[in-house]
Amino acid sequence: MSIRDWPAGERPREKLLERGAAALSDAELLAIFLRTGMAGKSAVDLARGLLTRFDGLRGLLAADRAQFCAAKGLGDAKYAQLQAVLEMGRRHLGEEIRQREALNDPKTVRRFLQTRLRDLDREVFAALFLDTQHRLLAYEELSVGTLDSAAVYPREVVKAALKCAASAVIFAHNHPSGVAEPSASDRLLTERLTQALRLIDVRVLDHFVVGEAAPVSFAERGWL
Repeated sequence: MSIRDWPAGERPREKLLERGAAALSDAELLAIFLRTGMAGKSAVDLARGLLTRFDGLRGLLAADRAQFCAAKGLGDAKYAQLQAVLEMGRRHLGEEIRQREALNDPKTVRRFLQTRLRDLDREVFAALFLDTQHRLLAYEELSVGTLDSAAVYPREVVKAALKCAASAVIFAHNHPSGVAEPSASDRLLTERLTQALRLIDVRVLDHFVVGEAAPVSFAERGWL
């Protein structure tokens, strides 16, 4: 049976318009994105199969181009559309952070860093540079490394802070292993960066390590 033959209250698009996007299941949301199904399969059936294949919505969203396009019903056009949607989401969250009077909401910071760093397959070290009121000036990825490390040089971090005229900074990096527990080298690097930035009157407010679960905060652990 085609989705068009379903009762109006059960059609994903009509359901979204009537009750809001939060009321839809992952499969229903994905069906709206797909728009059409395949021979013998509605868009919802196709969506359910894709979620099974990719082990959930997150797995689908994190799939690379080859993995994504290898699935029946998908292709370069859908991949391009999906990447555009994801990037719009990231930019929307970035704008939300920039428009805040002060970046003092740990939940928003964590959410932003997760969208940027959690699903990367290489370790990336990034910084949120802030002004005197702790408003966001810039987000910069300062180093891209390997599966388990990223080289970070205090001199380059200082240069980036001066370029932004920053007064404070929040550091973040991901652990592709998924384990967000900071290592001894993470703590040592943070100490070196804190000392280097202190010389130019830039305060390190926090350092988040991003993994599968909630990012770990150095400040919350009393390490800063």
